[in-house]
Amino acid sequence: MSYQWPLDARELFGERYAQMVNTGLPVADVDAVRGAVTDMWARGPGGWVPEWSELASGYAAAGAHQLAALAYGWAKFPTLADEAKREALAKQLEQYELAAPHFGVEFRREVLELPYKDGSTTVPVHLLAPFELPADRPVVIASGGVDSWKMDMHAVLELLAVRLRVRVVAFDIPGTGESSVPMTPDGGAEIVGGLIAHARTLGNGVVGHVGISMGGYFSARSGLAGDVDAAVDLGGPAEYAFTRGAPTHFGMDGIVGNALGFDHRPTPGELSSPFAAFSLRPLLDQDRNAPMLVVNGADDVHVPQEDTLVFEGRRDTEVALIPDTGHCAVSKFPEVLPVIVEWLGRTLDNAPAKRRR
Repeated sequence: MSYQWPLDARELFGERYAQMVNTGLPVADVDAVRGAVTDMWARGPGGWVPEWSELASGYAAAGAHQLAALAYGWAKFPTLADEAKREALAKQLEQYELAAPHFGVEFRREVLELPYKDGSTTVPVHLLAPFELPADRPVVIASGGVDSWKMDMHAVLELLAVRLRVRVVAFDIPGTGESSVPMTPDGGAEIVGGLIAHARTLGNGVVGHVGISMGGYFSARSGLAGDVDAAVDLGGPAEYAFTRGAPTHFGMDGIVGNALGFDHRPTPGELSSPFAAFSLRPLLDQDRNAPMLVVNGADDVHVPQEDTLVFEGRRDTEVALIPDTGHCAVSKFPEVLPVIVEWLGRTLDNAPAKRRR
């Protein structure tokens, strides 16, 4: 189920420009697409998907498959609201797999069958690991959020694998990307639980969870529940973002509505009720969390500061609210990523022996 909704392409460029160029696309190429796009949903010249896809096809023809995958990733952004977006995702995967032999890490794609409600669901995952990684190393499961998915986050995931000397299992959170089920709090947690159990069989039994944006919600949830040995929440909503009403900025209401499985543009009331069910308050009231690192930008328009600061004072928890930057501290990512790497490496290596298998 999916739907289109009014969305100003110029606003998206304004909000995401830093992310577009910081993930590896040449500034001149991004600027050219920005100048050409006039409409989010148009299927011809000036349309978001056609203009980004033209850039991507040029990269593909030149054999620059990783750049093509990045550009097709922006073509399908921010969600799979129509057939054109779904076609762009399929082409992104095609180019990503063509680029894989040239990655700086070993790469393998698997499709897992994980427990879901009364049955199961397929979950495609990408495994990235340093070459000749010893078998007795930790594993990190990782995801982006509702609009930036596992292939979009490749550079960060590869860096985590190399710097930490771990195997990274990358996935799309429910309701996004290659997921075939809607995003719900309990259903999503069940799928993440299945991923954690699988990850414990791939290394020494120690598992960390890194989540970015809405993925940070799920990593915070697994950390608060004590299901992993370390959890990093970068820019994830926790409580206040869910209870203050439906999201509104930069088309986020439509992005979230699609992820939740609506087949029409929901009213604020229709969106607020399922959104409120995500609140982590029941877990925040407990005291059994794994070691956690919670980070966000102080100027985030999507996630209020309270959703970061609510973790202050918890045992085994470090909190950082970065000034002068917004959602997921993206404009200061070169400063934030080393903090994440240092904390996660230290925490995984010091994980209690009883959790190792």
